[in-house]
Amino acid sequence: MMDSVVAVVGLGSNLGDSLSLANMAVESIATLPEVRLIACSRWYRTHPVGPPQPDYLNGCLLLETTLSAPGLLTALQAIETQAQRQRPIHWGPRTLDLDLILYGASIINSPTLTVPHPYFRERGFVLIPLVEIYPQGRDPVTGKTIAALAQEITPEGISLWPVADAPETSPGVVLDSLLPEPPRSPPSDERLPDWWEY
Repeated sequence: MMDSVVAVVGLGSNLGDSLSLANMAVESIATLPEVRLIACSRWYRTHPVGPPQPDYLNGCLLLETTLSAPGLLTALQAIETQAQRQRPIHWGPRTLDLDLILYGASIINSPTLTVPHPYFRERGFVLIPLVEIYPQGRDPVTGKTIAALAQEITPEGISLWPVADAPETSPGVVLDSLLPEPPRSPPSDERLPDWWEY
């Protein structure tokens, strides 16, 4: 069995009952063989990228897994299919989108998988929920921490999902103790962005 790897999955939905679909996805991922859910961010409402379409529900999950990156991708795509995901339009609306953002320190460029996700450094709807649960994570391409990358974007068009609609998974809480306790005064590249008010 291969050593475990910490992976990041980005979640998005803007068709159907997005909150129920997000809850279903979290539960499905948490029960995958060889996967342990470490943390789930809070949910955020974000303006879409691409053609005109409804706002998205977005969030991030932090996992520990012994699955290979292609194996994890296949498992995520099966969950998307369960949610009746279709891909008719590039960057178009979807019932459920699960992206493999980071897979340990791996850099993968294959016809079916690119890790780290090629656009995550510029996307607030990834970095804002991700910095909440994994500020010390590091981009293996640039060497920057998630907190440092988040300092470089602005949180425009992004707000917390209404509290009344908070999912049952209690996102925003670290679910396990895999990650070390952060230092009382974190290094400058691990501090939350100046705009952080959530």
